[in-house]
Amino acid sequence: MADTTPTGPIELGAQMDYAEHEKTYSMFIMLSKYGTLFCVALMIAMAFGFFTPAGFFSSLVLFLIICGVGGYLLRDVPTHIR
Repeated sequence: MADTTPTGPIELGAQMDYAEHEKTYSMFIMLSKYGTLFCVALMIAMAFGFFTPAGFFSSLVLFLIICGVGGYLLRDVPTHIR
């Protein structure tokens, strides 16, 4: 059988830009946190508006309150583990 083991130097590719990697990861985590908050607040406000006699404007106010409180609480959550 033919020998398929490499005999020359192994190519490792370009060096990683770890600072850019950390920045991209932090942005992804931030968008995930606030995107999830937005979706949860929207679902709660829609349920409040559709299944209670409160109406559109009350559910809009509830949505804004949930987004405001959630954004305040999520601002200190760490985006990475060291």
